[in-house]
Amino acid sequence: MAQSASNVILISMPSSRNIALTVHELETGEFYWVLMEAVDGAPGDTTHVYVPLEAAHEPYATYSNALVAGVAMMRRLFGPDGRPAP
Repeated sequence: MAQSASNVILISMPSSRNIALTVHELETGEFYWVLMEAVDGAPGDTTHVYVPLEAAHEPYATYSNALVAGVAMMRRLFGPDGRPAP
């Protein structure tokens, strides 16, 4: 298994949802986007815990292609301004 190559992009949604987009390289040359949502932690906790919300079912050949596809999915789910799409 290849090392996970991931950078997380945090997106603060107007409806107070905390969504993160990350890309993982699960096998060499196979990149998957993952959308995650923060869940409430213990009161006073300053860290965030994220649970998977949506993920690519098929790999992308490059990190950038997976990232762009993840942003496209986020726009389909939440609209370009962060509100749920109709």
